[in-house]
Amino acid sequence: MRHRLHLFHIGLAALFIAALATTTAAQTGRVGGTVKDDAGQAIKGATITAENPNASPSSFTATTDDKGRFSIIGLRTGRWTFTAQAPGFAPESGGVNVQTIGAPNPPLTFTLRKGATAGPSSALGSLAAKDLQAELGAADALYNSQKWDEAITAYRAIMAKAPALSVINLQIAAVYRNKKEYDNAIAAYNELLKADPTNDKAKIGIGMTNLEKGDLAAAEDTLTKAAEGANPTREVFYNLGEVKFAKGQIDDAAKYYQKAADMDATWGKPLFKLALVELNKLGQIKDTEKEELIKTRAKVIAALEKVVAADPTSQEAAQAKAVVEQLKK
Repeated sequence: MRHRLHLFHIGLAALFIAALATTTAAQTGRVGGTVKDDAGQAIKGATITAENPNASPSSFTATTDDKGRFSIIGLRTGRWTFTAQAPGFAPESGGVNVQTIGAPNPPLTFTLRKGATAGPSSALGSLAAKDLQAELGAADALYNSQKWDEAITAYRAIMAKAPALSVINLQIAAVYRNKKEYDNAIAAYNELLKADPTNDKAKIGIGMTNLEKGDLAAAEDTLTKAAEGANPTREVFYNLGEVKFAKGQIDDAAKYYQKAADMDATWGKPLFKLALVELNKLGQIKDTEKEELIKTRAKVIAALEKVVAADPTSQEAAQAKAVVEQLKK
């Protein structure tokens, strides 16, 4: 029996390493829809931005055609925030859990109302909506082909023509992170913060870039300030948990993962990391503590099954299922 328990611990270590590794699904999803005014008329040239700070790239932008239709491809599995805006109208936002397998993602319909919070009529600068859509598509294609320098040039060219689209700095920063040019990535995030000082995506990006850079103190400082701000998002708490986890501060990490989960009970990422915290505890139990092993293993399985129940189409749910299968053998 002791020999068997040793084998269990060896397998458990392998499980933990595999589950902890950051994986990126090869598949990407598509989300389309329409933008109309409150009279039901299509809005041509509306700008649609999709943002997910945990994806790479973390932002996509598209514009509507003459029938108010748009389509965004290349989205990774996860929670994306979509914002529609057009000159003369108040913007509208909504969240979608994008999936890359199974049934197609449901279409989005935005109904924009005229309002004082609308952007200026020159928001697209010298770019026509149709041209913007084509240029963004070309820039994203360069990104997806890992033609990093060409992608940066393309994104910057768009921003030169349409300065109001400062959110494109998220894409530029993502390129620099892929190139491991971390200081340039942080500079791009800071450019966005000049235009939008409360942009949590940029703050999270700076924190995670510092984490990739190996500067845990700077990463923690940036994300802690964001977490202590007026309206921290679930992503801020989750990524602060990631930094704490990287520092080996497991209990603190669990606290922030829980905060993220409390803000959105259907989001699999923090729930999966909370399960990994329990899995880590399981690996620390001695072979001789058989009752504790059985009790903790049941707790881990319950935590993993919670991920599957809460966010069944997510990448984390697939990982959770795989770990549960191994633990039940």
